[in-house]
Amino acid sequence: MDDVSYIDSINNKINSYKDEMISSLSELVGMPAISPEIGGKGELERAGWITEFLKGIGVTEIKRYDYTDTTGATRPNIVSKVGTNKRTIWILCHMDTVAAGDLSLWKQDPFKAYVEDGKIYGRGTNDNGQSLIATLYAAKAIIELKVNLQYNFGMVFVADEEIGSHYGAERLAKEGIFGSDDMMLVPDWGVPTGDKIEIAEKSILWIKVTASGKQVHASTPEDGVNAYKLAVKFLNDLDDQLHSKYNVKDERFDYPVSSFEMTKHDKNVDSINIIPGKDVSYIDCRVLPNYKLDEVIADMKALAEKHSKKGKINIEVFNREDAAKPTDANSEIVQLLSKRINQIRKISVSTVGIGGGTVAKYFRDNGVPVAVWSTEDDVAHQPNEYSVIDALVSDSKVFASLVL
Repeated sequence: MDDVSYIDSINNKINSYKDEMISSLSELVGMPAISPEIGGKGELERAGWITEFLKGIGVTEIKRYDYTDTTGATRPNIVSKVGTNKRTIWILCHMDTVAAGDLSLWKQDPFKAYVEDGKIYGRGTNDNGQSLIATLYAAKAIIELKVNLQYNFGMVFVADEEIGSHYGAERLAKEGIFGSDDMMLVPDWGVPTGDKIEIAEKSILWIKVTASGKQVHASTPEDGVNAYKLAVKFLNDLDDQLHSKYNVKDERFDYPVSSFEMTKHDKNVDSINIIPGKDVSYIDCRVLPNYKLDEVIADMKALAEKHSKKGKINIEVFNREDAAKPTDANSEIVQLLSKRINQIRKISVSTVGIGGGTVAKYFRDNGVPVAVWSTEDDVAHQPNEYSVIDALVSDSKVFASLVL
């Protein structure tokens, strides 16, 4: 049977799973998987459910990689595979979810899924439950159809994606599981039309800027040093310098240049008639992957030194995620994924970059070519989060077709 015939068989088989997929995703929603580090129970219940599902469809190669977090909780990660080929296409999903947030903004209980207008509502349906369930049912179809695999169908279900991946993808990528001859799909970003494949991500840099002066009464400014003024002058100069120097455009990104945005500002004084002696603010930087963050930080510190004559400007790295080398648009995984999307969805796709980050970074850093793709509305982390049922089913077909 050629791959076109297999694709037809897969389409029909996965269509037959539709009601079962809805039921499984609804069941998953009822297992909150919020990080223990912010008061949740973690992913253990979901990991057990996934393991039993895999065993139930005949998967025999199932491995657990458990890590202990700062609370002493076990953070489970599952690595499973169908097939005995030399090369594997891995599909990586995360089990954890964010908290529900303000419950008054939800129409119903966020952890009791319900179906309405072709959508499944509940926390984690979109992020990342849709892709997780789509992956499991892709495996089920492959096994039931006894598909002749060109690649192994690998499945990875990780913990801790929402809080930094320290007990999930970041450590798992270093376990020696994934070879440079393997390929990976991370279905944790997408657009409603399903016609964009992410191959590049910007570096993320959060900077804390502390200006120190001398606090005095506002009626005697000559006796003090206004830390707020120091900060404003520095931040304005910094904004001009960074945007002037780091001005390369990369049209793969919707926002094609690096961004350096002043965001949070801490409270400095309690009264209007006090000149602050300390002022703290923050900058969110999203830097194109062709620039090095070390250079950006060095420029910030050099300018801070120039502004530290009357007072003191201190630069502190609050958070840092260096971008991995982008996946080549002509790489095997991108070309194969593009072909299968076109065959199944009858649409042409383009490759893009995004300003956010995904766990793809950890595997790209280790030489594994990664494509990031799914079909989803932009509702992750929002109240009344949902998964579009048609997207759930059609993505599963694409996943299964990759190993033909």
